[in-house]
Parts: sequence; C-alpha cells; structure tokens
Amino acid sequence: MGKGSPDLAEQNLQARARGVILMGLANKSHRGFVLTTGNKSELAVGYCTLYGDMCGALAPLADAPKRLVYDLAAWLNSDREVIPSASITKAPSAELKPDQKDQDDLPPYDQVDDALEAWVQSRLEPGRVARAVGDRATAETLLDRMDWSEFKRRQAPPSIKISSKAFGVGRRMPVAKAGWRVRAGL
Repeated sequence: MGKGSPDLAEQNLQARARGVILMGLANKSHRGFVLTTGNKSELAVGYCTLYGDMCGALAPLADAPKRLVYDLAAWLNSDREVIPSASITKAPSAELKPDQKDQDDLPPYDQVDDALEAWVQSRLEPGRVARAVGDRATAETLLDRMDWSEFKRRQAPPSIKISSKAFGVGRRMPVAKAGWRVRAGL
C-alpha cells in the first residue's frame, strides 16, 4: 500500500479484513455474533484496531486487565487444557507481522496494569501513578496513551462490567482534549 515498507497501515488493514470476514460469517449464520478479543489493558492504551479486532457485538474481556486474563486462562486449564498452552506461555502479540510482540510497542503489561489500576480504578494523581509504575517516563507514556485512546473506547462494543470503573458508562472522558491533564505532578 503506497510507497515504503509495510507498516502500521497494512497491519491495521489485516486486522480489519479479519473483522469483516468474521462479521460476514456471523451474519451468514443468522444467529451468530462476534465477540471481540480486547482486554482492559489493551483498550486502555489503544492497542486495538478500530473495525478490526474491536468489531463485534460484545467485548467479554473489556473490563479484565491482562493479568486477570492470564489468571483466568490458567484457571480454565487447571483440570484439562481448554486453551492451548502455547497461547498462554508465548509473549503477548497482536500477530500482525512476523515475530511481533506487544512489548515492541508497549511497556510490559505489568506496568500497563499498574498504571491502569492507579489511574483508572484508584483515580490517583499522575505523580502517584508514576510511583505505582516505577518509572516516570513510562507512566507519562502510558497516561498519554490512555487519554488519547478514549475515541477508540467510545466505539467499542458493550462489555461485561466486573470492576468499579469499567470503560464506557463507568468512566467517560472527553474525546477531544488538549493538555487537560496537569503534568506538574510527574
């Protein structure tokens, strides 16, 4: 697509093509619908593709941080393998390019989840979020991504609320905003 080597634009097209195919199959089945796969950590930082992995009728994991998703997978597999163990043991990946890992673009999910807990759930000030994350620059990056990604969350399908601050009705932020968060606390 265009000049240059494949980049995020082509990766997003791949995710969107998959979404269209899944929606078509659900429509063809007359009673089917697509479940989106994004969890709260991914939605928090916008690590999801509009009209791609975000398309669907319900987002069952949208209020579950990445840590909880892995805990649920381990629990489901405690008696027998329900989820392929390779899906649980490999590094998280959007799988939109060869050898891709989420950590190529994001801090480790432990830090994402710590920032998510501090900023969204506990509503801590930016300086306290930085202490929770353990690194000021990483916290700033995560807060920027969380703030910037509101427009994507507004377009996400409904989720099952399991926390005190689910995205959507549980926490609404302005979509268009510039510099509203005080940075002096960091």
